[in-house]
Amino acid sequence: MRNTPYALRTYLQTYDNTVSKYVPLDLFPDQITLIEDYDTHNENVALKYRQAGVTTVTAAWASKRLVFAKKTKPEKILIIANKLDTAVEMANKVRGFTEQWPSWVGVGFSQEKNAQRHFKLTNGCEVKAVATSRDALRGYTPTILIFDEAAYIEADGDFWAACMASLSTGGKVIVVSTPNGYDPIYYEIYDQSLRGMNDFKVTEMFWHRDPRYTKDLYMVKTNDLIHFLLNREEYNLDEVVVNLSIPNPFERDHSIVTDYIEQGYKPCSSWFEGMVKKLKYDRRKVAQELECNFLGSGDNVFDSDMMQDISKNQVKDPQAKMMGGGLWIWKEPENGHKYVMGVDVSRGDSEDFSSIEIIDFDAREQVLEYVGKIPPDVLAEVAYKWGTMYSAFCVVDLTGGMGVATARKLQEMNYQGGLYVDGVDMTNKWKYDPKINEKIPGINFNSKRVQIIASFEEAMRHKFRIYSSRLYNEMNTFVYINGRPDHQKMHHDDCIMSIAMAIYVAEKSFQSLEKVTNHTRAMLNSWSTAVSENKNSSEFFNPMVSQMGRQQPINQGPTREDYQKYGWLFGK
Repeated sequence: MRNTPYALRTYLQTYDNTVSKYVPLDLFPDQITLIEDYDTHNENVALKYRQAGVTTVTAAWASKRLVFAKKTKPEKILIIANKLDTAVEMANKVRGFTEQWPSWVGVGFSQEKNAQRHFKLTNGCEVKAVATSRDALRGYTPTILIFDEAAYIEADGDFWAACMASLSTGGKVIVVSTPNGYDPIYYEIYDQSLRGMNDFKVTEMFWHRDPRYTKDLYMVKTNDLIHFLLNREEYNLDEVVVNLSIPNPFERDHSIVTDYIEQGYKPCSSWFEGMVKKLKYDRRKVAQELECNFLGSGDNVFDSDMMQDISKNQVKDPQAKMMGGGLWIWKEPENGHKYVMGVDVSRGDSEDFSSIEIIDFDAREQVLEYVGKIPPDVLAEVAYKWGTMYSAFCVVDLTGGMGVATARKLQEMNYQGGLYVDGVDMTNKWKYDPKINEKIPGINFNSKRVQIIASFEEAMRHKFRIYSSRLYNEMNTFVYINGRPDHQKMHHDDCIMSIAMAIYVAEKSFQSLEKVTNHTRAMLNSWSTAVSENKNSSEFFNPMVSQMGRQQPINQGPTREDYQKYGWLFGK
């Protein structure tokens, strides 16, 4: 009763895949630490790799709590997972270990409730397995709450709050999972624990400390272990590989491995190579299943290496903060530079924020950002002020209809920087479109979401620079959901939407305009050459005067018809 690791080793067995048979539950150091943390702390979060045995050890620990509980104080264990099958599988492991305890503990299964999803013991203890839902806790007050594969649970903050409230009278909560990007439950618990914002005890488990998989451990000096495994012939193995294999990995000094990792080495072994092969050399899967890496483990839109570069080399404090800290400025406007302003509009009283991003298209960098909760017409006034300062071409998001008020307000204020109108050729300034004033300036983000986000992601890969920590945090939680780029639950994408629109419109408008200008310049150059060769010709057409110029007064200028007909020659 007093020594849980001893009890589990002595009385319980488990199936070992590495030898394909049942063996005594022989615990290695990280598993012993995990069990001791369960006994000592009421709130635990375990960071694990695939095949770490954490679910098995947790089930074994739970079975000991059940069989040694007093009838006056029975344990009620609730197992929650994203799928019912996952929760039932863990409940079956608890049942299996409970059956292995010797008869002298005096506890058996009750006939009152003895199903896979919910069973009781003769001492009054219960185990119940449920899938994530708002009704998961209805009619059941647990003393031990276990979240299995918590990073994959799709739930909101209300669900988590209800779970924690159920333990308000005392009890334990255990959160177990492999990483799945910056999810709203598992990662938030882990991150807040590291920052001292909650009472959870973090137990980190890494595969290179597991003696079952590290007998032939070696270290590789590389930034990309997948590339090394696929292209060994390109490396000088004597220079980049350090052999750390030992006959008895239980005796390994893990501080040596840690020192190599700090020097930039990556751990590897024959087991790790086999697992990477099974995962088809998928970097995201390897980060998720083996490396316990939050950054590269989710289905993120933005590559983990890119995000690390942004974090280390780009994100910085603004030169100035205004409007209660909502407005950040990194660079003041420069003469001759082209600026674009993206405006994402919210109601001003919802969970979403309104956002303004101004980019310098020539320097390819972010220069200003505003994030706040203000009404759409007030947002137009903010956009007018700062957009005018930068003479920024403006694009407003019309999704949901909230942007209409902002766009119309900018029109009323006679915004001079220019307003993007979707579906109108902005490169031909001379072409008269009678319907242009009837159209609402702006763009429907959702109708072009994939193209706009792809444009932003491509710009980031081609060294577009961002400086905002707010934007960086949104990019960390921006993932593919059913193949569609979107933010994770309980997170936002307002800054991403506004800067992505600005980049998309900038590249579409300015590059098209530059293409037209260059084409016109080439045509004019070829025409001027033709004119110089025939300069003695008495008759050739001059587009700057009307065709009947010889019969008109000498000071007669070109007509409106001439501009409509030949104005395209002058580009912008």
